[in-house]
Amino acid sequence: MDLACSNPDRDKPSLDRLLDLLLDAVCMVDRSGRFVYVNAAITEILGYTPQELVGRPIADFMHPDDRERTLLSAARVMQGEAQRHFENRYLHRDGHTVDLMWSARWSEDARLRIGVARDVTALKRAQRVQSALYAISEAAHAAADLPALCRQLQLILSGLLPAGRLCLALRLDEGNYEFPYHGGPEGPAETQTPPCTAQQLEQVLAAAVPTRMQHDGLTWLVVPLRAGTQTLGVLAVAGESALATYSDADSDLLGFVSAQVGTLIERKQAETRLLHMARHDPLTDLPNRALFEDRLQAAMAAAASSCSGVALLYLDLDRFKQINDRYGHASGDRLLCEVAERLQSAVRGSDTVARMGGDEFVLLLNGIGSAAGAEAVAEKLRILLEQPLVSLGNPESVSPSIGIALYPEHARSAAALIARADAAMYAAKLAGGNRVVLATSSALPADS
Repeated sequence: MDLACSNPDRDKPSLDRLLDLLLDAVCMVDRSGRFVYVNAAITEILGYTPQELVGRPIADFMHPDDRERTLLSAARVMQGEAQRHFENRYLHRDGHTVDLMWSARWSEDARLRIGVARDVTALKRAQRVQSALYAISEAAHAAADLPALCRQLQLILSGLLPAGRLCLALRLDEGNYEFPYHGGPEGPAETQTPPCTAQQLEQVLAAAVPTRMQHDGLTWLVVPLRAGTQTLGVLAVAGESALATYSDADSDLLGFVSAQVGTLIERKQAETRLLHMARHDPLTDLPNRALFEDRLQAAMAAAASSCSGVALLYLDLDRFKQINDRYGHASGDRLLCEVAERLQSAVRGSDTVARMGGDEFVLLLNGIGSAAGAEAVAEKLRILLEQPLVSLGNPESVSPSIGIALYPEHARSAAALIARADAAMYAAKLAGGNRVVLATSSALPADS
């Protein structure tokens, strides 16, 4: 379309040449919705030359999700309603989305819709990134676990960069990784193929920078995952199309996300360590009294509902004070650790071995409600502990005194059951030690 300047002076440039100097796109569209004129700025914005667009429907280049509301807006413009600051999205020639802000009105004389479009992609992305950063920080603070956080991050990132697939790989040791999350279009699937080999993951960590790599026909953006100076693994995303690409801005955004994930992992690890320390004996790493009492309460409740029984063994080491005095406290501590290991090796995984303090240990035997069954286990432990211990340097034998109390036969509360087993252990020690004593049966008070 020749938009000649009305000035007859031939030295003056034509209007279309002047319009080509503008940085915003000037478009003229007829009533049928086809381009009649587009200035040169459209090439920078959408990747097409004006010649490629003229005669084609403008709707062909709209983002599918924005097409309906854009055509409704265009209809209002053709009815005489001027449109200012209307925002929608178009598809660039290479496939990426472009955000445009339009001002448009209808010329009844020319029978054309005339619009000026400004590329606001960078501004809109900055706004989305800012909102996403806030949402990511909130998600990292509120997430119950890593898989839940990764699912939320994938939803947030999908609006900013190709993230149809997201994979979290945690480094166990050199060359070995676990994958607590690997989500794709079909949802989380921990069995999916990792985005790259362990060797490639090691190379990403060694380079310490975001890396783009090809795997199974997809382009993956892989960034190191760290918390402070600790290397945790990698975080990786990929689009659902082989045409997906990543910019430096995408790398920076995923780097920020990686830092949030690393912080969450570090916090969860610290919480786990603190909880473990609060409920385990610092010397033997066995459950302490508080954790043991919780498990005992749960075991008694389960036994009551299933009409089964629970056995509690209270164990004290004979002659431990003399050995501790002879070899020193450090050697005594090593002996207690060896005793703890032997006790744990002799019971089932469903049972609990705990240290009550000093040289006293307790064992919770689930599903054993008979005296014969509990005494058999206690005798096995007594014989096991009689075997020479090697932790002192010189072989030493430490025999145990063991008391047994049964639920519900000897007590109906956790505190009373522990007290009955403790009393039976004390009776075994008074009788010379190295023996097993069963608590005496008697009428139980209502609160026992």
